[in-house]
Amino acid sequence: AMNRMFREFRTWKYYRGGQADDIWINTVGTTELTKITDNDAQDIFPMWVGDKIFYLSDRDRTMNLFAYDTVSGSTEKVTDFSEYDCKFPSCSADWIVFENGGWIYRYDVRGGGEPQKVEITLEADDIWGRSEYRGSVGRLSDFSLSPDGSRVLATGRGDIFSLPAEEGPVYNLTRSPGSHEREACWSPDGKHIAWFSDADGEYQLYVAPCDDIAAAKALTSFKSGYPSGLQWSPDGGKLYFLTDAREVYEADLARGRAERILVSELDGFYSFTLSPDGAWAAYTTLLPNKKSAIWLFDVAARKSYQLTDRWFDAWSPMFSRDGKYLFLSADTDFSYSYSSLEWNAAFRMSDKLFVLPLAAGTPNPMALKSDEYKPSEPDEAKDGKAKEADAEQKAVTRVDLEGIAGRITALPVRASQILLSDDDKLWYSDGGSLKILDLKTLEVSDGPSGRYLAFTPDASKALVHTGSDYKVVNFGSSPESAKAVPVDDADVVVDHVAEWRQIFDESWRITRDGFYVENLHGADWDHVYEKYAQMLPYVRHRDDLTYLIGEMLGELNVGHAYITSGETPEVERVATGLLGARYSKDARSGAFRIESIFEGADWDERLSAPLTAPGVEAKVGEYITAVNGIPASELSDVGQALVGKVGKTVSLTLASDASGKNARTVYVVPTGDESQLAYYAWVKRNIEMTDRLSGGKIGYIHIPDMGEAGLEMFARLYYSQLDKQALIIDDRMNGGGNVSPMILERLQREVYRISMYRNGSNEPVPNQAFYGPKVCLIDKYSSSDGDLFPYGFRKLGLGKLIGMRSWGGIVGISGSKPFVDGQDMRTPFFTSYSTDGEWIIEGHGVDPDIEVDINPFEDYLGKDAQIEKAVEVLLDELENWEPLPGTPAAPVKN
Repeated sequence: AMNRMFREFRTWKYYRGGQADDIWINTVGTTELTKITDNDAQDIFPMWVGDKIFYLSDRDRTMNLFAYDTVSGSTEKVTDFSEYDCKFPSCSADWIVFENGGWIYRYDVRGGGEPQKVEITLEADDIWGRSEYRGSVGRLSDFSLSPDGSRVLATGRGDIFSLPAEEGPVYNLTRSPGSHEREACWSPDGKHIAWFSDADGEYQLYVAPCDDIAAAKALTSFKSGYPSGLQWSPDGGKLYFLTDAREVYEADLARGRAERILVSELDGFYSFTLSPDGAWAAYTTLLPNKKSAIWLFDVAARKSYQLTDRWFDAWSPMFSRDGKYLFLSADTDFSYSYSSLEWNAAFRMSDKLFVLPLAAGTPNPMALKSDEYKPSEPDEAKDGKAKEADAEQKAVTRVDLEGIAGRITALPVRASQILLSDDDKLWYSDGGSLKILDLKTLEVSDGPSGRYLAFTPDASKALVHTGSDYKVVNFGSSPESAKAVPVDDADVVVDHVAEWRQIFDESWRITRDGFYVENLHGADWDHVYEKYAQMLPYVRHRDDLTYLIGEMLGELNVGHAYITSGETPEVERVATGLLGARYSKDARSGAFRIESIFEGADWDERLSAPLTAPGVEAKVGEYITAVNGIPASELSDVGQALVGKVGKTVSLTLASDASGKNARTVYVVPTGDESQLAYYAWVKRNIEMTDRLSGGKIGYIHIPDMGEAGLEMFARLYYSQLDKQALIIDDRMNGGGNVSPMILERLQREVYRISMYRNGSNEPVPNQAFYGPKVCLIDKYSSSDGDLFPYGFRKLGLGKLIGMRSWGGIVGISGSKPFVDGQDMRTPFFTSYSTDGEWIIEGHGVDPDIEVDINPFEDYLGKDAQIEKAVEVLLDELENWEPLPGTPAAPVKN
């Protein structure tokens, strides 16, 4: 069994479930078990040495070495470490060695006493920790154009680069491997560059003259946080940005400091954009009903005005370049489709573009027009109006607040992104294609190809990503003939050691600022930093750093604290073909006897079983005597002849016996993954077991995760077993996700009437409601949303939980922040609590109503004690279960 670790056929690590791992021993050849640990600690890595079983346990919070005497039955604590856990033990007849705090220790099994530190000196070339030159920095982001479009700012690997639009040198402006520079942007007047950097240990906003980056000054003095969304005011005198604490800040260059100008009590800001004169801003945030709304913000008065109402989600506000209009998107169109699987409907929201004339007298592009005759005016009058128009062009943005929401009007187009509005034209993206709406004629035309990343302040030029190239073009022109920005010339010297310290520090800060509760589960986070940072000088490989950060996150005792490795040397893997079978080797002939064959299913390519393909007709008990022309006698394993053969046609010679009798040649296409075949066979076995034990009365559904695969499996098995009298919902080994409420909603349906048909079968309403008792199976691998599912199953009164305590990790993750080398870290930042106002599940799991464990010997032999118990419980409940009534007697009403 995959979660059992056998040691010398005498003992194994036997998981009870949840957070408690216990160790059991048994006598060879029997199923009798004796538990040698019984606590809520993790008891792991059993090692049988002489008459003692040594193992690691965290019963005193820190993982230490313990010894169980099989003669006396007593337990002794062998080590007494309090700061770092003991890890990775290994044993011989005389010694046990383990790691603690980065050091190797050895313990004398016979002599006892204190463990001794082993002094080890390694003379290494440090090939993975050296600084190295890279001809190209790789991925660039955060693009910004100089005012004339001659240079492009971009960030890559934590540095700021200045690239020529077409020709010239590439400058690395910061050359700072020990810090992370982000969101560099050029001021509209071209005099300054602004960016975020954690050079002082926390992220601050920096500004420097564009030609003297060394003269940078910090405009903030934050003690925590992760600012983002940096943008300049149109006059280049101020900067605006957002924080994860639901704030908007304004930084004044002249005053040299920043102040908070806006804060949301409910949720963060999804956008914040300034009018062309900087007097107004528009932003998006949530209303109490969880609909997103757009607000106008008077920058000088520091006052907000709600523009859109509570009925639709609205987002992406953008001012026209003349300041007369505000454009926005909103989900106003409801479209639905009926499900072909059940009587239900799914709704899809479609977004539309809207225009808002900010001043009451500004013409609305959607106003009806008429061709009318007007006498010509004298030239003097025309000149006067032209001067008035020029004055209006330079005037500040006028906003008439009275009745402003009523002036919002739908435009006849849909958009996924609004890019720019200039010269009576609106540029927008529709499903990836650039479109242009003429605001006078309301005609739509196609724009040039490419994805627009940045504009000059006067919108005369744009940076376009087309194919694999970045090009600076005159706005609106085709990028095909333009020269590419030489992004491959952005070279860098990678100082791995400096980067690794920066990544470690940022991991610590992101956790400090983003963890779902501010007390970090009671961890002294400053002490945790010191505890693990002192090991940084010994990090010599990217995986070392990942391990160290993972150890640090482990101090939180939380389930979803994941760290992924960045750039690590990849080991090339050669795929080995698999036949979807199990076989044994005949000792005399060398032929391979087919012991079992995965059935597979031809309606799903994931369930392609090579030996059941048409024309093969392989059978259990037959022998494979040759593989692709290679005699089986020359092979120690079938896989030797199938290296690199995934998806390729190979030949097999099959015979009825090991000597090659009745041999025939067949052709198969090996698969590279048998996991889905094994899973399919396991589910079918459970269905057949349930059907056999219950006499066909009880249905069985396994849900592998709470994502796409879980929804698919539930739908496949639920609707096809509505005729059963009872249901087993198997949540064991559920990998989590987020769809458990959808599945619980279907299981929760209650029949409240019955539809009767004269010439058809009666149906309950709701039609796809299951009327009958249900139970849910759980184990220690029921995790995340697989924890929340059994919690809801019991809370909603759907039935009993059977099995072992679930995993116990429901603090969720989302929105990871990238590091300089492409790594990211998932910070657990949201969770669930009960309707009684208490924390649930995390760190404990969901306890079963009926505890049933699985004996590993019986599990290997195909016996499932948990399914057997579920059938027993449901058959007992069915004895008192009353089915839905049949059709009543026909009424007489005459």
